Amino acid sequence: MPDRVLEQYAPRPAGPRLSELRELVRGTIAGHADTWDTEGVIPVEVLRELGRTGVLCAQVDSAYGGLGATSLENGEFTAFVGGLCSSTRSVMTSQGMAAWAIRRLGDRRQRREQLPALAQGKLAAVAMSEPWAGSDLAAMRTELRPEGDTVVIHGRKCWTTAAVSSDLLVVFGRYQGGGAAVLVPTRAPGVRLRPVPAPVGCRAAGHAHIDLDGVRVPAADILGGGGPSISLLVTAALSYGRFSVAWGCVGILRACLAAAAGHAVTREQFGVTINRHQLVARHLAELYVAEQAATRSCEHASRCWDDNSPEVVAATVLAKYTSARHAAAGAATAMQILASAGADDHGVVARAFRDAKLMEIIEGSNEICQLLLAEHAISNTERDTVEGPTS
Repeated sequence: MPDRVLEQYAPRPAGPRLSELRELVRGTIAGHADTWDTEGVIPVEVLRELGRTGVLCAQVDSAYGGLGATSLENGEFTAFVGGLCSSTRSVMTSQGMAAWAIRRLGDRRQRREQLPALAQGKLAAVAMSEPWAGSDLAAMRTELRPEGDTVVIHGRKCWTTAAVSSDLLVVFGRYQGGGAAVLVPTRAPGVRLRPVPAPVGCRAAGHAHIDLDGVRVPAADILGGGGPSISLLVTAALSYGRFSVAWGCVGILRACLAAAAGHAVTREQFGVTINRHQLVARHLAELYVAEQAATRSCEHASRCWDDNSPEVVAATVLAKYTSARHAAAGAATAMQILASAGADDHGVVARAFRDAKLMEIIEGSNEICQLLLAEHAISNTERDTVEGPTS
């Protein structure tokens, strides 16, 4: 592939510390993504190596030993990793969600004990979805029952990303009439992980179903003491997850655009390179527009996050919805441009074709995002009706 094509669609710089780590991460991942995808696993020593650099949860504050990246810096780095390997990016999303949940929901002691460990190699996953509670979080059945100075956990979780390699689970469930999240070691008695055998996409991300049968942990490991509604609790973790997935989709689009453009300027048909054929050129234009639209929506969401804007929730949902839709369509477009060259189930476009579809489902399906955005639109209309439109 010509260097000028790769450079044109190269990811933008992240923060200074993350930029320093980029080549280390590239060297760790590049050349291995297809093997990991085929074998269905990222070696745990690779994840620990990445974890020790802090990149798996780069927004952990420097006071806790983290990189202290802004949302925008971490987002661009997430896109960089997503362009190399969506399975690794999925582990980043899981680790970041766990760290964010502890930061938002945990007390001072829990933050002091857990965040430095997560920023330095301890691996974590968030156990949220259940067989009977996917989008409908209010239907969650996992029970956290207090018994003296302990809490006993009974329930089932499904499709928990990175659970296979994790040391720690952040488990959400019902607790004393409300909801709570509790820290559960994956090796605690009563925890049983059942790896998902053949996921369609992000095959190496370590997805697992989890059985929690009478798991007993200290009551002090309930994050922040528990109490709020399950929906309110889960929103804290989901917002980070949606933000991370959205930026990961930007990475998918950039990788697909680089691969498709590189193929188009070297592949000849009917005496010219195929980028000279107008229908192929249209495909490339659509891919470029998709990457730009996804990038801009993610940048807006990150700026809202960094500025503590009241619009951050809606902006994050918008970014996730926009980026996931474009990634799924863009990967299909790249596959069309590569044609038989992309039909082998290896390589960045083939992986993107499978991985991107899952992005339209996880952390809020396209349909759930549409409902949330419709509610936001109605809320804005009602506010403008009462207050008058803003200039």
